[in-house]
Amino acid sequence: MNIAAFAQRCGLSAHTLRYYDRIRLLRSVARRTNGHREFGPADVEWVEFLHRLRSSGMGIAEMQHYAALRAQGDTTLALRRALLDAHAARIEGDLQQRQIQLARLREKIRIYDTMIATADRTRRGAA
Repeated sequence: MNIAAFAQRCGLSAHTLRYYDRIRLLRSVARRTNGHREFGPADVEWVEFLHRLRSSGMGIAEMQHYAALRAQGDTTLALRRALLDAHAARIEGDLQQRQIQLARLREKIRIYDTMIATADRTRRGAA
């Protein structure tokens, strides 16, 4: 499929896909005789995986490192797993911090609920 169809299929812009190609995240994209990119099913899976990495907070440099390891083949499986383990640990740490922040926010909301209820009772008592 061409880049427009591929972009729509993956939910990314053609601009992003060209950028990924330029920075070597896409290493095996075939080209037609006119030079246009031709994407296949394996490219869909790879780009969807890249999108998940990016949307989960992985930086471009780390994604490039992962892609370079992937291009080297199965001899880098343990290194790729370690990279993903480290990313997962960062996400887990972020989630813990967000849970703490959420608990604090909910406590503040409870305080406001109490204050509003008290103000309502006061207004009703004054009426």
